[in-house]
Amino acid sequence: MGRHELREQIFRLLFQAEFHGKEELPEQARLFFEDEEFEGLLEKDREYISQKVDKVVGKLPKIDAMLNERAKGWSTMRMGKVELAILRLGVYEILFDEDVPNGVAINEAVELAKEYGQEASGGFVNAILAKFV
Repeated sequence: MGRHELREQIFRLLFQAEFHGKEELPEQARLFFEDEEFEGLLEKDREYISQKVDKVVGKLPKIDAMLNERAKGWSTMRMGKVELAILRLGVYEILFDEDVPNGVAINEAVELAKEYGQEASGGFVNAILAKFV
């Protein structure tokens, strides 16, 4: 699986986790990977997705505080769940993942927002993430 596809699955699992308690994440991840879509998924890809989701979730209080600070007029409570999951992943990659260049993190987040969000989601995500670089 390529990096873009891996990032997309990380986003999808983060989005799904938003509707369940943090303590339910392991069970949600198990159910997520049981989907027939992942039948041929390599173990290393499954590990990468799971580990990155765990890392993002582990930093959520810090990430959300920074989002609330920089997103003038918007709080994480007010943001759409799609945009919030994308922003959380983007902020994590910009600030805490040295393997992902900032430009790539922003570009990938904008592409996810265009694909999964509403019409203006790409611009919204771009504007917020630009404040982190």
